[in-house]
Amino acid sequence: MNYFRKNSGTGSNKQASTPIRMKIILGIIFVLFALLIGQLAYLQLAYGSRFKAEVAKTDSTVVSNQVPRGVMYDAKGRILVGNKANNAITYTKGASTSTKQIYNISNALSAYIRLNDEKPTSEQLAEYYLADQANSTRIQAKMPKSQLDTKKYSNSEIYQNEIAAVKKEKINFTDRQKTAALIFNKISGAYTLSTIYIKNKGLTDKEIAEVGEHLSDLPGVGIGTDWERSYPNGSSIQSIIGSVSTEKSGLPSDNLQYYLSQGYSRNDRVGTSYLEKEYESLLKGSKSTSEVITKANGDIQQTKTVYKGQAGSSLVLTIDAKYQKQLQSTLKRVYNSALASGAARYSSGAYAIAMNPKTGALLGVAGLSHNPKTNKTVDNALGVINQSFVMGSVVKGATVSGGLINNVITPTNNTLSDAAVYLPGSAVKKSVYPIGTFGSLDAPTALEVSSNIYMMHLAMKWVGAKYVPKQYISMPSNSFEILRRNFSMFGLGQKTGVDLPGEVSGIEGKSFDSQGRLLSGSLLDLAYGNYDAYTPIQLVQYVSTIANGGYRMQPYIVQSVGRTGNNGKIYVNYNKKPNVQQRIPWTQSELNVVREGFYRVVHGTNGWGTAHPLKNVKPSISGKTGTAQTFYYDPDNPNRKNPPELINATFVGYAPSSNPKLAIAVVFPGLDPDMEGTYTLQVAKAMVQDYFKLHK
Repeated sequence: MNYFRKNSGTGSNKQASTPIRMKIILGIIFVLFALLIGQLAYLQLAYGSRFKAEVAKTDSTVVSNQVPRGVMYDAKGRILVGNKANNAITYTKGASTSTKQIYNISNALSAYIRLNDEKPTSEQLAEYYLADQANSTRIQAKMPKSQLDTKKYSNSEIYQNEIAAVKKEKINFTDRQKTAALIFNKISGAYTLSTIYIKNKGLTDKEIAEVGEHLSDLPGVGIGTDWERSYPNGSSIQSIIGSVSTEKSGLPSDNLQYYLSQGYSRNDRVGTSYLEKEYESLLKGSKSTSEVITKANGDIQQTKTVYKGQAGSSLVLTIDAKYQKQLQSTLKRVYNSALASGAARYSSGAYAIAMNPKTGALLGVAGLSHNPKTNKTVDNALGVINQSFVMGSVVKGATVSGGLINNVITPTNNTLSDAAVYLPGSAVKKSVYPIGTFGSLDAPTALEVSSNIYMMHLAMKWVGAKYVPKQYISMPSNSFEILRRNFSMFGLGQKTGVDLPGEVSGIEGKSFDSQGRLLSGSLLDLAYGNYDAYTPIQLVQYVSTIANGGYRMQPYIVQSVGRTGNNGKIYVNYNKKPNVQQRIPWTQSELNVVREGFYRVVHGTNGWGTAHPLKNVKPSISGKTGTAQTFYYDPDNPNRKNPPELINATFVGYAPSSNPKLAIAVVFPGLDPDMEGTYTLQVAKAMVQDYFKLHK
C-alpha cells in the first residue's frame, strides 16, 4: 500500500514540472525573435537607403565597334576600292539575356524583316524550335528515356539527341519561322555586350520604318549603318587588291591568335589577301568606343559614344584605272583570239605587266588563268608575281651584259662563232634558223636574230669550258653559279620585293645529275633562257634595268598613304621613295651594245629579226622576243605518255627607245608551237600605244 502511494507521488511531480520547461523554451524563442526583429529594424532604419542604392546600382562597360576601312585610289585620284554604306538592323546582347528572351525577340523581329538571301540549316531550325519550352517538353515526351538519361549522357549530348529528334519530325517551318531561326542563331552566337548585324544587306525602307516603330518592344535591337567594299571603276584589279572577310567568317583561323593579340574581336572583318592583307594595319583604322551602362539585372540601360573612331588610312596606288581597264581588255581580246584559233588550247593563261623603269612604280597589271579541262578563263592579275615560266630568249640581254661586264667580250670585240653545238650523246643544239645561216655574229646582231648558238659559245668562253664537237665538253663545277649570279643582278630568279604578299622567286633547275656530274647541256640551255623559270614581274624589272641605264628598281604598287578629309581631298602622310636594289656595273659603251641589239630586234633589217611588226609603233619600241619549249602537264594524268609539246611565248620591251618611260613584259605560256602567231606582240603594241595616248 505504501508502494502505491509513493509511485503515485512521483507521477504528480513530473506533470507539474513540464509546463515550466516549455515556458523556458518559449521564452528563449521569444527573445531570439525579438532580437532578430530588432536587428532587422535597425538595418532598415540605419542602412535602408544604402541597400536600396545597391539594388539600383548600374555597371559600366566600354565596348568597341569597327569603322569603315580605308579607301584605295588610282594614280589619278579615282576610287578603285571604296565603302558602300548600308542601313542595318543591329542587336546588342545584354549581360544576362536568357534563351527565352532571345526566342521572343527573334519571333518579334521576324514580323518586320525577312532574311531572304540566307537559308537556315536543319540544325539552326531545330535549335530555334527547342527554345520554346513547350516544344522541348513535347519532343522529350516522344523520345526514349534512355536518350535522356543523365547518367549515360552529358547535358550537351542530351541536347544533341533532342535536336536529332526534331529533325526526324520533319516540321514544315513557315518563311517567318525560318527568318526567326536565323535571327535566333545570330543573337545566340553574339558575345555579351557586343553589337552584331541582324540584317545589313537589302534592307527596305518599310523594314526600317517598322522596326523603328517597335524598338521599345525589341530590347537590344537598333538601327545602324554597315559598309561593304565597292569597286566603282570595275573589278579587273580586284585580284591585286584582294578581299576582306565577312562579319560571319570573322578572323582567319590560321592567324586567329595573332589578330586576337592585336586587339581584334573574333567577328572583325580583316583583309585576307594581297593589298587588303598587306596594308591591314593601315586600312583597318581605329575602332570607335562606346560606354554601355547595364542595370544590376544585366539589362542595358544606356549606351554612350566615347570615341567616334577614325576611318582607315587611304592608299593611293601607282596604277591608272583607265590604263588598267585597257590592259586587261587587250589581254582578254588577244588571248580569246588565241583560244579561238586553237593556239592556246593547252595554255594555262596569259600575263602582262607595265612599269615605270625609272621609279619602279607599277602602271598596269593584268593576268588570265585558263583551265584547259573546262576551257574557262578567269582574271588572275596576281599571276605576275606567283606564276613562274621558262621565258626563253628574252633573257639574252642579261647574258650579253654578263659577258661584257666580265670582259668575256668587249664593245669593240664581241664577234663569236655561230657554229652549232654538238655535245656527245645528244641532239645538236642550234638556233631557229638553219645551221650555217651565219658563220659568226656580233652581239647586237645575235640579239636581233635571237641566236641561241651565240649565247652558248659566250657561256662556254665565260666559264672556261673545254669543248670538242661531238667528242668532249668539260666545265668548272661553279659554272651554274657564275651564270645565275649574273642573272640575279637583273632580278631574274630573285623576289623583287614588291609590296604584295605571295611573291615567289621562280624555279631553279638542277645543276648536277644523280652521280654528281655537272649538267653541261642544261647550262648551255640556261644561257639562252631555256632552263630556269622566272615570274613576269621579274622580267619587267630586268628590262627596266636595261631601259634606265643599269638601276634595278624595286617594284611597288602603293604610291602614298594618307587620309581622306570630309571635303574629299587626300591628305598624304607618307610617299613611297624609289628604291635602287642594285646598280649594274656597266660602262656606257657596254650598255649601248645591249640597247642597240634590243633596238634592232624591232627596227633591224635582217630577215631573221623577231619583232618587226612593232617597227611602226609610236613612240619607238626596243625589246626582245622569246620562246621556250615546254610540255602540257595534265594534273589528272601526271604520267601521261607523249604529252603535247608546247612553247612559252614572251616579249619584253621599253618605250620610247631613246628615253624610256614605260617598260613592259608579256607572257603567253603553253602555246601550240605551230601556231605561235604574234599574240605577245599584239599585246605589247596596244600596251605602248594606249599608255602614251593617256599620258601625252
